[in-house]
Amino acid sequence: MKIAFLGTNGWYSNDMGNTSCVLIDSAKYYVVLDAGDGIYKLDKYVKTEKPIHLFLSHLHLDHIIGFHVFGKFRFKQTLNIYGFKGIRDGLQIIGHPYTVPFSDLSLQVKIHDLQESRYNLPFPFTCKLLFHADSCLGYRLELDRRVITYCTDTGLCNNLYELAQNAALLITECSFKPGQDEWGWPHLKPREAANIAKQANAKQLVLTHFDAEFYRTREDRCKAAAEAKDIFKNTIAAYDGFEVEL
Repeated sequence: MKIAFLGTNGWYSNDMGNTSCVLIDSAKYYVVLDAGDGIYKLDKYVKTEKPIHLFLSHLHLDHIIGFHVFGKFRFKQTLNIYGFKGIRDGLQIIGHPYTVPFSDLSLQVKIHDLQESRYNLPFPFTCKLLFHADSCLGYRLELDRRVITYCTDTGLCNNLYELAQNAALLITECSFKPGQDEWGWPHLKPREAANIAKQANAKQLVLTHFDAEFYRTREDRCKAAAEAKDIFKNTIAAYDGFEVEL
């Protein structure tokens, strides 16, 4: 199984990268995590007709703006989109007068509302609400006999630890810098993310969703990873194009 980071910025794109999007290429499925503008690279990775399942954390624009480029995709398989209850209504913005509506795409799209629960289709996964300014889901995905946890746009909360428990890979945000004063909406700092990984007994931690206003260089990300490694050694700072194999 291969995990590719197509977008690793939070808030907006800059020279460091695009906004949030992660692709999991598993044995039976392509699993996409969020639809930031990094998703425009998806057709470089999707080479077979395995089912595609897109899990949205929430509807902030840096996580859904990539829908604007879906007109370029010519996938034959249906794209299944999952998000917290109300996602169908929330995605009504995808269309006129802003962009091409789903109904006009050659790509077939099916949208699924989720609640906090454990599901067994298309594969086992659990989703729980995180601590953010608007409803935001974290996911615990069971693929190829491994657990991958994806939690972005959140402050510390109990659900983070529950979703990350014994995960082979914990992918979580790192929007704030060490020691930075927080400015309103809940997000994580490197040591907080590392403490989650350690206490949850995760095997590997990948930091992503670096706030573009604060993390302006690769060195900034490396410093965040170094800070986190003081607590959890198996930590990596993601960048666009970074890949992990499990």
